[in-house]
Amino acid sequence: MPPARKRPRTYDPTKIRTAVLTQFGHVRNSVGALSADRLARPTRLGDWTVRELVTHIAMTVESVSRALDQDEPARSELGPHDLLFASATFADAIAGGVRELAERTPDLDALFAGTEQRLTERLATAPGTRLLAIRAGAITLTDYLVTRTVELVVHTDDLNAAVPGLDVPYDRQALAACTRLLADALAVKAPGGSTEVRVPPYAVVQCVEGPRHTRGTPPNVVETDPLTWVRLATGREEWQDAVREAHVRASGERADLGALLPLMH
Repeated sequence: MPPARKRPRTYDPTKIRTAVLTQFGHVRNSVGALSADRLARPTRLGDWTVRELVTHIAMTVESVSRALDQDEPARSELGPHDLLFASATFADAIAGGVRELAERTPDLDALFAGTEQRLTERLATAPGTRLLAIRAGAITLTDYLVTRTVELVVHTDDLNAAVPGLDVPYDRQALAACTRLLADALAVKAPGGSTEVRVPPYAVVQCVEGPRHTRGTPPNVVETDPLTWVRLATGREEWQDAVREAHVRASGERADLGALLPLMH
């Protein structure tokens, strides 16, 4: 008899809204510390500068308000994992929009203030079940906000890497949601029960085809911290490097996740 399908993880709509607004607020507070020299610094995102990176962060959050301003679609088509896996499809279009907005928006403080105000106003009245029409299809507001925690956490890490000493903090709820969604995405990509992936204190998933573990210590275990997991899942860190530098502890013949990562770029 095949194992029962696991129910998709659900997220508290209020906590997710607060997480998005809080993490965006952390980034907004850092923008004032970015001098012209710092804004011109390179990032690990190809040829993007810091200015283009922070512009992109504002765009990813503004997309929520923009979708809420549109008519509601008839039915949901996407879950949060679907949107993660489809993200590479729209990379070129997103990059073009970022460069255009960065060129015509010299005042980043005003950009972030307006983005935050619009989102706060719209979230005050929109239910979590409200459907949004986005590029990839239709998705509920709460599920879309969960994907925004991934964008915000990943790009906060990119920003901290590009500007040493900036140290933008990570909201605990945003980091938790981001970690859980990326861990669940691995389980969707590589379904099974032979390997347990632990990202304390936020996530534990079983994945990879093979003998299913039922009792005692699993024979195949991967354990790492949340930020390392986020970097691995999004291609910011290579699996072999993470293992060699002891950022990841992996034991068992099915504990090598190198061929499954990254999950998104």
